[in-house]
Parts: sequence; structure tokens; C-alpha cells
Amino acid sequence: MTVRVVSDGTIELAGVCPNEDAERLQQHLIADPQARVDWRSCIAAHTSVIQILLAATPVLHGPPAGEFLRDHIAPLMQRHGCESAGSNPQR
Repeated sequence: MTVRVVSDGTIELAGVCPNEDAERLQQHLIADPQARVDWRSCIAAHTSVIQILLAATPVLHGPPAGEFLRDHIAPLMQRHGCESAGSNPQR
């Protein structure tokens, strides 16, 4: 599973997050709008997953593992209001 909630309530994105993960991510963010998203292990994400992150504007723990996400999507997230918590998540 590429989207999961870890013991401290952080939503973790790992590996390649396909389109099917967007709904699961959205459900987790609706259930806990203050949840942080740790995408440090995320290599790639479908556009639908990125759209959920843009809409929800969670605090993101990063940078993401994938070069494209790191170089292009992470700056976009910051411009759209997603706060970056760096690489050390604390709830």
C-alpha cells in the first residue's frame, strides 16, 4: 500500500502512488484535516494524488524522494499554501 496512516496519525506516501490512491488519501485527509503528510519515500505520484494535496494543503514532510516531485511539485505545493515541515516530522 502506498498511502497509509502511521501510529502518530501522519499520512505516509511511499513508492509510486497511482491514481487509485487519490481516493484513499482524500478519505484520510477528510477524517483528519490536520493530518500531516510524509512524502519523503514517495518516488512518483499520479496527478490525482497531487490534486488532492493541492486542495487539502496539508503540512508536508519532505522533500519527496522522486526527483520530479522534489524539483517541480514541491515548489508548486509551497506556492499553493502547503507548509513544509522539512525532513523531521513532529505532530
